[in-house]
Amino acid sequence: MARILVVDDLESEAFRMICILEKAGHTCERAHEGDEAVKLATAQPPALILMDVVMGDQDGFGACRRLKRDPATRDIPVVFVTSKSDESSKFWAEKIGAASFLVKPVLPQHLIDTVERILAER
Repeated sequence: MARILVVDDLESEAFRMICILEKAGHTCERAHEGDEAVKLATAQPPALILMDVVMGDQDGFGACRRLKRDPATRDIPVVFVTSKSDESSKFWAEKIGAASFLVKPVLPQHLIDTVERILAER
């Protein structure tokens, strides 16, 4: 299966997504914030990134913009998994190149289906 980078500053949210994905056969790496995610993705590009929007050092939108501007990481699909459900956040996610936008709490099967669909499109 695929190697997925999970980016969330909340331990419980990251742990939940990692458990769901590993049960589905994927391997996961964890980043706690946007800067760390950019460094990890640049060093060893994952097949897909699941990223929160609201984090301590740099929000997910800023990290996604950095990834999409870098030729080494621009083709990595980014899926936002966030508690922000407003239309403005969805608009900006799409504008900066996100592959999908999921609102927490995301159902396990919906998370797996989204990941599998995006990976199949690559």
